[in-house]
Amino acid sequence: MASLVLTWRKSSYSNQTGGHCVEMAERPERVMMRDTQNPHLGHLSFSSGEWAAFLGEVASDRP
Repeated sequence: MASLVLTWRKSSYSNQTGGHCVEMAERPERVMMRDTQNPHLGHLSFSSGEWAAFLGEVASDRP
């Protein structure tokens, strides 16, 4: 089985001087997030449904 190559992109909300950065990679069924400064520590993986629910909560601006 071939190894999956992920294309990581930095969050548009990340600091451009290298601080407080997160990156994400997307697949049709998953979204992965990692710390830009520590990619060797791995990543968090979310299903498409979990990611959509998270974005919905953020967009709703609930306290």
